[in-house]
Amino acid sequence: MPLEPPKRKDRRRLTHVDRGGRPRMVDVSGKPPTARRAVAEAEVTLEQETLSLIIDGATPKGDVLTVAEIAGVMAAKRTSELIPLCHPLPLTDLAVEITPDRAAGALRIRASAATTAQTGVEMEALMAASVAALTVYDMVKGVDRAAEIRSIRLLEKSGGASGEWHRPASAEGRTPSRVPKGVRGPRRSR
Repeated sequence: MPLEPPKRKDRRRLTHVDRGGRPRMVDVSGKPPTARRAVAEAEVTLEQETLSLIIDGATPKGDVLTVAEIAGVMAAKRTSELIPLCHPLPLTDLAVEITPDRAAGALRIRASAATTAQTGVEMEALMAASVAALTVYDMVKGVDRAAEIRSIRLLEKSGGASGEWHRPASAEGRTPSRVPKGVRGPRRSR
């Protein structure tokens, strides 16, 4: 006997769409403010020569790592202006760290965001990682047209009613990088 699909009223709903299918900002007024944190990552693959130029600070447009980290921070602070149904949040912490990975021919971008609010900071962490990656691309496109942005994704989040979530290890066996809370990992390899 085949299973019946759940009734329409019992299905999970998209929170940013009302019952009539119209977009809406989620009402969080009944939720208490809680400490929330999110970590996202992105990767930019590059030719080895380009990676060396970045590490040596010798690209035509200047210090790619510092400019991209600052761009990520600036973008996260403007997330609600760019994503229409995203709540404006008072960020209490935001860090963007870019680490060269010579073996993979890539830059690994890690962004962490924190707030004490009624909704989470996943979009701010994702925005920071995304714009940092776009900034890297912009700064190296003149010397490396094959540069590629990959794997923009949420690694973990904590706080709120849904609690903690951590991305499981991927099929390739790659476990998301973890830096203990409050500890900065190595920023750059020279």
